[in-house]
Amino acid sequence: MATRLLLVEDDARLSSLVAEYLAAYEFEVEVVARGDQALPRFHAFAPDIVVLDLMLPGMDGADVCRQLRALGATPILVLTAREDDYDQVALLEHGADDFINKPVQPRVLLARLRALLRRAGPAANGVGAALPAAAPGTLQFGALCIATSDREVRWRGTPVLLSGSEYKLLLVLAEAAGTVLSRDALLKKLRGLEFDGMDRSIDNSISKLRRRFDDHDAERIKTVRGEGYLFSPSAWI
Repeated sequence: MATRLLLVEDDARLSSLVAEYLAAYEFEVEVVARGDQALPRFHAFAPDIVVLDLMLPGMDGADVCRQLRALGATPILVLTAREDDYDQVALLEHGADDFINKPVQPRVLLARLRALLRRAGPAANGVGAALPAAAPGTLQFGALCIATSDREVRWRGTPVLLSGSEYKLLLVLAEAAGTVLSRDALLKKLRGLEFDGMDRSIDNSISKLRRRFDDHDAERIKTVRGEGYLFSPSAWI
C-alpha cells in the first residue's frame, strides 16, 4: 500500500522532481503550492507524512507547521534554506520532527522520510497517540469532533446542540480551516445570497458559535479585519 505524502512546496520544478522520484518508492504524493491551502488538503488527503517548505505564499511555513502539529502526530519534515542553529531549533519547537537543507538530494530525502515513518509507527495516521483516530465522515480538530454523517458535534467529549444553520456555518468554516472566508463567500455557501453590506446574519451566527464553544477571545473563530472569518485549527484544545 502506497505511503501518502503531502508536499507543501511552491517551487513547481522541485515538486515535480520529488513527486516523480518518490513515486518509484511507493509514495503517493499530493502537492500543494500555497500555505493557506495546506490544512484543507491535509484533512481531505489524510497523509501519512508531510514535507513542508518554509517560504510559502498565502501562509508562512512555520505557521502551517504549528497548525498541523496541533492536529496530531503526523510526521513533519521541513525543507529549509536556512542554516542558522537558532532557526533550526525554532523549527523543532514549532512542531517539526526533522528538517533537511536545500538544495534537496532525493536519496537523502527518501532516507529521512523512511526514518521518520519508522519512528512514528502506527501513530503516523494524521491524528497521533494523544487523540483518538477520527472515524470516516468526521472532522477532528483537537477536542472538537464534527460528524458529517449524523451532524453530531462534540466538544471536549460532550455533545453540543446546534441549530441547523449553526451546524452548517461551523462545517463550512471547518472544511476551510486555516483559510479566511469573507461574509460574501459564507452567505453564498449557506444561502446562495450576495452580501449587500447590511446583512448581519453571518456576524450574529458567528457570535452564537463562539458562545457555544467558550470562544470569548475569538481565538477559535478569528475575525480578520476587512476580510472575514478564519477557523483556526490549532486553537481547539
